[in-house]
Amino acid sequence: MKIRCVIYDCDGVLFDSIEANEKLYNDLAASAGRPPLTREELAYVHCHTVFESVRFMSGNDNGLQEKALILLKQVDFKKYIDFLKMEPYLIETLTLLKEKGIWRVVNTNRTTTMPHIMERFGLRPYFDRVVTALDVKNPKPHRESVDKIVDAFNLDRKEVIFVGDSEVDQQAAESAGVQFVAYKSRNLGSNTFIDDHRDVLKLVSNNHLRH
Repeated sequence: MKIRCVIYDCDGVLFDSIEANEKLYNDLAASAGRPPLTREELAYVHCHTVFESVRFMSGNDNGLQEKALILLKQVDFKKYIDFLKMEPYLIETLTLLKEKGIWRVVNTNRTTTMPHIMERFGLRPYFDRVVTALDVKNPKPHRESVDKIVDAFNLDRKEVIFVGDSEVDQQAAESAGVQFVAYKSRNLGSNTFIDDHRDVLKLVSNNHLRH
């Protein structure tokens, strides 16, 4: 069956965002009076919503969590966007997908920062839809965001691939019944792995997917 839609995660797929996330959450940690993020915490905040991340960083300390949530409202997220690094060949690939008539969608657990990112990097013309954690009741790893995309474009699930880099993405894709493609993440054990955005074009052209 022909692929008609490619879903992309944001952090780690469209952008190398480790530095940006590390700066943001370490600044927040310092303001809240706690130590810098551990490696485990950094991995968590990389793929979860900002509110889930704050709860995770606070552990069982309700006072720290409340303080961090108050500080969160004062953060100017836009100043961290410049630390994002767009992945190579992304725009080239998105342009060619459009020429092939394939829908291009972002599915991210980011919230209010996503419009600023789209604007800052000029991505609006390259995506047909953006679904954030604010657009669903249950963010990834729940399947709701994927179902929302499938329904919006009236797609068969075999016509969709989800390019992600985390277990959160993989769980969302697989629970929704769409093919997961691991980007630069061989540790996920996916049947399909790519480390170059141009490889998406090969998958689409050859339809080299499990059905």
